[in-house]
Amino acid sequence: MQIAPQHVLIVVDVQNDFCPGGQLAVAGGDEVVPVIHRIARLFEHIILTQDWHTSHHQSFASAHPGKHPFEQIEVSYGMQTLWPDHCVQGTRGAEFHPDLNLTRAELILRKGFRAEIDSYSAFFENDRSTATGLGGYLRERGFARVFLAGLAYDYCVGYSALDARRLGFPAVVIRGACRAINLNGSVARVEKEFAEAGVGLIESFDMLA
Repeated sequence: MQIAPQHVLIVVDVQNDFCPGGQLAVAGGDEVVPVIHRIARLFEHIILTQDWHTSHHQSFASAHPGKHPFEQIEVSYGMQTLWPDHCVQGTRGAEFHPDLNLTRAELILRKGFRAEIDSYSAFFENDRSTATGLGGYLRERGFARVFLAGLAYDYCVGYSALDARRLGFPAVVIRGACRAINLNGSVARVEKEFAEAGVGLIESFDMLA
């Protein structure tokens, strides 16, 4: 697939807490870093996203006495999976993985900072209506297609790709530059949604060939 100047690479949440040793570690999460570095050379434009939670975020199991990580509760915007405390603002866990070296990224978009609502997507909070502003940014910059990589494939990457399509942007997920949580069949579920929404899937080696 040919990369054009109006295409943008969105690198999603490659943060310490999502990598081995982190509070919500994705298996092999750190393995995406060298792949992303190789792919990034193809792109003129790069955006980074960063989970940025308050210390008592509603999505944390610790905020709900008697509840445990990965249980679900009902909140105002629907069902919410409860997570271990992770990516708390200003902590080491919220920092980008130390090997991630994308200093030429043009935007760092922080999400999930509203204490009462979770945010998987880079475009919308989990109520599906509160915008982060990324869609407007992409339109103002004249970007025509988004490519996504990072963590986790079946949550923040997947939701971002689906919302990009919802906003009218062609979206391609670079599968080999992602790792998944795969909680209760989440990989199969998101890939079914990709097919229905027209999200493209490509392997990293196909891009680098």
